[in-house]
Amino acid sequence: MKSKSIVESRKSKGKDRDVQRAGDGFPLFPFLFFLGCAIAAGPAMAQGYPAKPVRILVGFAPGGGTDIMARAVGAKMTESVKQTFVIENRPGANANLAAKVASEAPADGYTILFMSVAHIMSKPVYKNLGYDIERDFAPITVVSEVSNVFAAHPSLPAKSVKELIVLAKSKPGELTYATSGVGSPEHFAGEMFKMMTKTNLLPVPYKGGGPIAIDLMAGHVISSFSTMPPIIPHIRAGRVKALAVTTDKRAAVLPDVPTIAETVPGYSMSTWYGAVAPAKVPREIIVKLSQEMLKALAAPDVKERLASLGADIVASSPEETAAIFKADVAKYTKVARAAKIQAE
Repeated sequence: MKSKSIVESRKSKGKDRDVQRAGDGFPLFPFLFFLGCAIAAGPAMAQGYPAKPVRILVGFAPGGGTDIMARAVGAKMTESVKQTFVIENRPGANANLAAKVASEAPADGYTILFMSVAHIMSKPVYKNLGYDIERDFAPITVVSEVSNVFAAHPSLPAKSVKELIVLAKSKPGELTYATSGVGSPEHFAGEMFKMMTKTNLLPVPYKGGGPIAIDLMAGHVISSFSTMPPIIPHIRAGRVKALAVTTDKRAAVLPDVPTIAETVPGYSMSTWYGAVAPAKVPREIIVKLSQEMLKALAAPDVKERLASLGADIVASSPEETAAIFKADVAKYTKVARAAKIQAE
C-alpha cells in the first residue's frame, strides 16, 4: 500500500533539538509558573476547539480531485466533532489564489487550506506567489495519493501511448491536452511526457479537474493527464478513453490500463492531496486537526469512497507531511528547470 512508501521513503533524519536551560540569574519560580500556565493552556485550547464552523479553502472548481477529497474528509469531520467544516471553492491562478487567502487568515485554526502537490509545484514556477508553502503554513496531513490518467476523447485515432506518440509527431503543436493551469500536476505530467517522447502537445489551462472532464467529454480538448477522482466515472461510462496511468505501476482501480512507463521507460508521476493551516496556528490545534483527519480517513465509508476513485490513503503525521513537502519541492524544482516550466 502506498501509504507506507510515500511516508517511509521521505522521512527526514534530523536530530531532536536540545531543550535549552534558563540563563544564569533568571528567576526560577516565575519562569516555572508561566511555563506551567502555558503547558496547561495548550490542551485546554485544543479541548475547546472547534467552537464554531471551520472553513476549508479549495483552490479548484467543484468536481475536481482536491474538491472531492476535501468534501469526503470534511463531511466525516463534521460528524465527529459536531461542528461544520464548510468547503469554500476559490479557484484561480492554479490554486494559488486560495493559498494566498489562507496564508493571510487568522492563525486560530478556523481556516484550513485543502491543497495538493500543485502547491508544491507552484513554488519553482511562479516568481511572485505572495506566500511560501513551507514557510507560511503548518502541515497537517497528506490525505491520499492517486495516479494521473492519460485520457482522451473517444474520437482520437490513437488507441495506445505508442500510437499517440506517432500521431503527435505527425501533427506537432496540433494535439491539445488540458491542465489546471501553469505548474499544475496535469501540466507537469504533460511536459514530462513531451520531454521524454520528443513530442509537442499543446497545453490548455482550466480551473480544475471538473471543468477539464466536462470539456474532454465534449471534445473541446482532445486529451488530458487528469487526476483520477474526477475522470474515473467518465472512463467507466465510456465517455472518455484511458490510454495509460502515470505511475510506475498499474492502478488497482484500472487494472487493464497500462502505465506510460510500459512505453516510455522511466516515466513516473503521481498527485497527492493534503491539508495545512496558517503557520502560527497553535501546535495543539494542528495535532487535533491531524488526529481528526486521520480518524476520518480510517472510517470504512471514507476508505471505500476514496478507493473507488483510485486513491491510496496516506494519512501522514504533521512531521511526515513536512518531510514530503521538502522532498517534493526539491524534485519538482529540478523538473521545472529541465522542462522550462515558468509562469509569465
